[in-house]
Amino acid sequence: MLSEKLTEVLNNQVNAEYASAYLYLAMSAAADGMGLKGTANWLFAQAQEEMAHGTNIYQYILERGGVPTFPAIEKPQASFTDVSEIFEMVLAHEKKVTKAINVIATLAMQELDHACYQFMMWYVNEQVEEEASVSEVLDKLKFIGDNKGMLLALDNELATRVFVNPFPAK
Repeated sequence: MLSEKLTEVLNNQVNAEYASAYLYLAMSAAADGMGLKGTANWLFAQAQEEMAHGTNIYQYILERGGVPTFPAIEKPQASFTDVSEIFEMVLAHEKKVTKAINVIATLAMQELDHACYQFMMWYVNEQVEEEASVSEVLDKLKFIGDNKGMLLALDNELATRVFVNPFPAK
C-alpha cells in the first residue's frame, strides 16, 4: 500500500499530466491556426502521451490501494506569437515535469518503497527523452531562423510523429 505522502504526490502528478495535455492541446490549436499542421500534429501526439502518463499513474495509485483525487485542471495559455515560443515553453514545461518526477522518485526511495521507485524510474528515463526531443526541435528552429521554406520542411518532419501508447490496456 502507498503511503499517504506518496499517494498525494502521485495524485498531484496525475493532475499535472492532464494539465500538460491541456497545454499541449492549446499549443496544437495555436500551431494549426498558424498553418503549421505538422507542428500541430506533433503537439497533439504530445498531448495524447501526457494523457496516457496520467492514466497510467492513476491506475498505479489504484493498484497500490491509494485513492485517486481530482483537483481542477488549470486553464492553459492559448495564444502564442510563433512556433519558437511554443517550443521554448514546451522545454520549460518539460523541465518542470522532470523536477516533479524526481521529487516522487526521491520520496519513494526515502520511504523504501521499491515498487514505487521502480515505477517512477520509467518516468525519469522518459523525461530525459522528452527534454532531448524538444531541445532538438529548438536547435533546428534556431538554425532555421526566418527561413520559411526550412520551417515548412521542419513542419513536414514533425507531421510524421505518431503516438504509440507505451502502456498496454489492463
